[in-house]
Amino acid sequence: MDLELRHLRAYLALCDEANYTRAARRLHVTQPSLTRTIQQLERILDTRLIERTSRRFDLTEDGATFLAHTRRILADLDTVCADLQLRAAVALGFSWLLPDTWFAAARTRFEAVGGHIEIHRVDDPLAALTARTIDIALYRKQIRLPRGFASKQIATERRVLAVAATSPLAQGDAPSWRDLADLPLVVNTISGTTDENSWPAPNAERQIITCANFDEWIELVAAGRGIGAVPELARTRAPHPGVVYRDVPDAPPSHLYLVWRTGPAPSRSVQRFLETA
Repeated sequence: MDLELRHLRAYLALCDEANYTRAARRLHVTQPSLTRTIQQLERILDTRLIERTSRRFDLTEDGATFLAHTRRILADLDTVCADLQLRAAVALGFSWLLPDTWFAAARTRFEAVGGHIEIHRVDDPLAALTARTIDIALYRKQIRLPRGFASKQIATERRVLAVAATSPLAQGDAPSWRDLADLPLVVNTISGTTDENSWPAPNAERQIITCANFDEWIELVAAGRGIGAVPELARTRAPHPGVVYRDVPDAPPSHLYLVWRTGPAPSRSVQRFLETA
């Protein structure tokens, strides 16, 4: 039998506790199992590590020497593992309009502690998270998350109206949010921030034009099929010759979330990114 990490961790726990019962409890094993592991270790090393003639727990000279090396080996190994786990790349998925100011700050903080972040443009961040092709999703829809997911709100974004350049709403005084409640509405059902329920009293007769991504959404708005509403970031990040973005002073804000899987538990690098983000 070769020497294994379990032998080292069992020996260190036993030496720290100086008691088989307490050490077994710490390792979540039975006392007979711990005894067998220590006996295996002594056979592998071909030496006696623990004095058995005294009523006290004492180490032999070889046992004390081996304990010093065991502490160093396990400490070095734990340090290396923690460092490599932290430096593992975290895959962040987003569907559209990555908030560059937030991302630049989050990436700087994460890289300052040795992390590395990869970004992936996906149509459906939650589906990508479920498929495990990304580690964290950047999401703007306020919905009930699937079981096994958790979220954290990281920002609030001002919402603006998007209309076709040929629409009467493209000019004149700024409309109110209530004035827009009955107009045909283009809804990105996968990753959009606005749907009919974004108004306090949804109109059951309202015409809703649906699509599945931002590119389709903006083309439908440009074609005059309906109005839309998006975070103000779209004004500079997603200009379109056929679309005009208008301020709506009383428009409710939208929210930006990070979503991640809770089962199995997130890796150390994912946890560290969530802390720094």
